[in-house]
Amino acid sequence: MWTGESNYETGTRDFFEEHARVYIEDCFAGEFDEKTIPSVPTEAKVLDLGCGPGFWVIQLIQRRIGNLVAADLTENALQLARKRVEAYGCEGVEFSRQNAEQLTFASESFDHVNCQGVIHHTPNTVGCVAEIGRVTKSGGTACISVYYKNFFIRNWGILSWVGKIVNMVGGGLKGRGRESIYATTDTNEIVRLFDGAENPIGKAYSRKEFVAMLEPHFTIERTFLHFFPARSLPFPFPKILHRLLDRILGFMIYASLIKK
Repeated sequence: MWTGESNYETGTRDFFEEHARVYIEDCFAGEFDEKTIPSVPTEAKVLDLGCGPGFWVIQLIQRRIGNLVAADLTENALQLARKRVEAYGCEGVEFSRQNAEQLTFASESFDHVNCQGVIHHTPNTVGCVAEIGRVTKSGGTACISVYYKNFFIRNWGILSWVGKIVNMVGGGLKGRGRESIYATTDTNEIVRLFDGAENPIGKAYSRKEFVAMLEPHFTIERTFLHFFPARSLPFPFPKILHRLLDRILGFMIYASLIKK
């Protein structure tokens, strides 16, 4: 949750500003994708599920969402999100400790659910999708993203030698035991390690697998890719190339959804 990567004290405004800047530069290749947040009325009730350190909370508030619930499994995440809201001088956010596999909210509680890069960390990802569907109002919307089996993940078994070279020349991610992520030869392990050595589980899905989870509960408006982790490479990356790779070789698959 950015701790271990930042140059600033955890929980400060500078810490959160740096996180937002790097998140947009790396996860969206410098251009935030508005498709991830649909146009919903300001009075709509919105759930940010798996809020982490609060990046999406602020994005939603800045779009004048006035009835927002931020939920996460850990108290540490909720505390960071609270500090972020306070640092930005925002109000009106309800915080709730929740397990995405067993939400305590009543059925059809929310007009929109935002869940970005969360449910691929749970043992029962299919159950999480069902829970998101349950708490979303009929005709309501959701945006969900998970790790995607892009070209590199699908073929890491035969491409891991490239990863070893990248590791030798300084590639990797700062903090949380990820400095040698490219040295691993196990596909599942490289997915897990992206969120830190202490992360217990991380899974990636093909588009077909992702759609199969979503279709029982949602009509799929569109799917799209983002996130080519340029910051993990040991050399500068041209922005135009980063944006191209972000859209065709993204490590995350997003779905814009309407509840059936």
